[in-house]
Amino acid sequence: MYLNPNAIISPNKLTQYLLIPLPKDDKSQYLAQGGYTLDNWQQLERDLREQILTREAQPTLKTKYGQKYQIIGSLNCPNGVILNIKTIWIVTEKTTRFVTLFPA
Repeated sequence: MYLNPNAIISPNKLTQYLLIPLPKDDKSQYLAQGGYTLDNWQQLERDLREQILTREAQPTLKTKYGQKYQIIGSLNCPNGVILNIKTIWIVTEKTTRFVTLFPA
């Protein structure tokens, strides 16, 4: 199944979670290896849409908030590095929303 290409990718999810150092479950260092920083968070959003969201999604878990899906793929990053990631998305009757990503 392919997810809605107009999925919601919250800027706050990128700028206040994924791209800032956190004491637990930090993903910013992994993303920084590919050249993603707060200064170019829009590039990460674009790359998620163009390189990941265009791949087939696999259903994982159904919750009271909707059906979760994962998409595993590679990001061709701004600095030429390739990062392997697993992304999580949630789909309801009305919306498709990006949840998070992990190194794969």
